[in-house]
Amino acid sequence: MSETSDPTKLDTQAVADWMSRHVPGFEGPVTATKFPGGQSNPTFRLHTPSGDYVLRRKPPGKLLKSAHAVDREYRVQSALWETDVPVAKMYALCEDESVIGSMFYVMEAIDAGNFVDPRLPALPKPARTAVFDEMNRVLAAIHDVDIDAVGLSDYGPEGNYFARQTGRWTKQYRASETDHIPDMEALIDWLPANMPDDDGQRTLVHGDFRLDNLLFAEDGSRCLAVLDWELSTIGHPYADLAAVIMQWQMPPGDQGKGLAGVDRADLGLPSDEAFIADYCRRRGIERIENFNFYLAFTFFRMAGIIQGVYKRALDGNASNPERGLAMGPSVKRFAQAGMEAARNG
Repeated sequence: MSETSDPTKLDTQAVADWMSRHVPGFEGPVTATKFPGGQSNPTFRLHTPSGDYVLRRKPPGKLLKSAHAVDREYRVQSALWETDVPVAKMYALCEDESVIGSMFYVMEAIDAGNFVDPRLPALPKPARTAVFDEMNRVLAAIHDVDIDAVGLSDYGPEGNYFARQTGRWTKQYRASETDHIPDMEALIDWLPANMPDDDGQRTLVHGDFRLDNLLFAEDGSRCLAVLDWELSTIGHPYADLAAVIMQWQMPPGDQGKGLAGVDRADLGLPSDEAFIADYCRRRGIERIENFNFYLAFTFFRMAGIIQGVYKRALDGNASNPERGLAMGPSVKRFAQAGMEAARNG
């Protein structure tokens, strides 16, 4: 039995004992290296004589209700294993919090890389184009999954996804609120008042689909796995699409990871309009109305997510406390960008 309040630490002996009972072919001992990302759910690479694995856990400490749902991550990736959506193989889920202090799962370690900077400076121009086209293909594939066939029809509630999500993230934001942010208050009022009618689309959505959550083959030609499924649910596909466009409106560099002000054509990268058009072509959609609403919503939700990370850092149970504290000012920036999207129409 093991427990620690430090999310950067892992009781490798407890993990090895548990894996020996639940992961076929496993051989100990275990050493662990924490990935620098994973602000929400701490993630570790496990090194063992039987090969490497990845462990993803809930952070310890007091958590917001329904947040850090590693059991949902495990379920959705297990369901997608034999679909056109690339995912890592799931090995086992531990719901017994007494083992290491919180729920966790163990999955395949994929030897692949990801691209943090969407400008893709290390790749030649044709390869950059291929990476973005593959990203587009994978996004459409997620939304084309037959949720009944893979057993995910109950993975999210019925009804208007955007109404549900706006309500949820308003509550999450209130639960972790630290400062009064006028633009956030304006979004909380604007989104319900301008919500499009439900068009009946009900698909799997990733919830945090962006380039640095994808693992690629070395040349960038093929996506090998989609990571970080914590926010996935059954909902509306345009939320994922708008989240991609939202990210690109951020400034380039380590913090923004965006494409604002970048000459995309010169780099071989698609415009927002071209990316959306390719997505619509792949899914047989003529065009998307009211895209500004979906974009404003994604800025709002990201502001709520970042506020939660910041509050956990203040409370001392963030996965990366220093980075979590540094993210605090971003809440205002995302809220402001959300209102700009709302006003621009």
